[in-house]
Amino acid sequence: METITFDQLPQAVTKIQEKLDSIEQLLISRQEQSPEHEELMPITKAAEFLDLAVPTVYSKVCRKEIPVNKRGKRLYFYRSELTEWIKSGRKKTADEIRDEAVQHLTTSSKKTKAF
Repeated sequence: METITFDQLPQAVTKIQEKLDSIEQLLISRQEQSPEHEELMPITKAAEFLDLAVPTVYSKVCRKEIPVNKRGKRLYFYRSELTEWIKSGRKKTADEIRDEAVQHLTTSSKKTKAF
């Protein structure tokens, strides 16, 4: 850490202020992206986002297949929760399955040899 002289003090304070401003902007942008501040979508918007018919979304809600928030008779959806729900249904490629199998067999054979 370098020592700051009295003459360098104004530049150092300016640099600190600039860094604080950038940290503040980063925190504000992260706060805006958090689910608490995310806008809720009604079922029609959610159906449009998912590219499904509204009755299909209702049936998925009824079977508890999809994340939903209910207030009275109204259903609301967070875009981020729907995105995560879509991602959770990702199918693995043949290469990924093969890599996992090889990893499992090598790990299992090491454990078996120890006994």
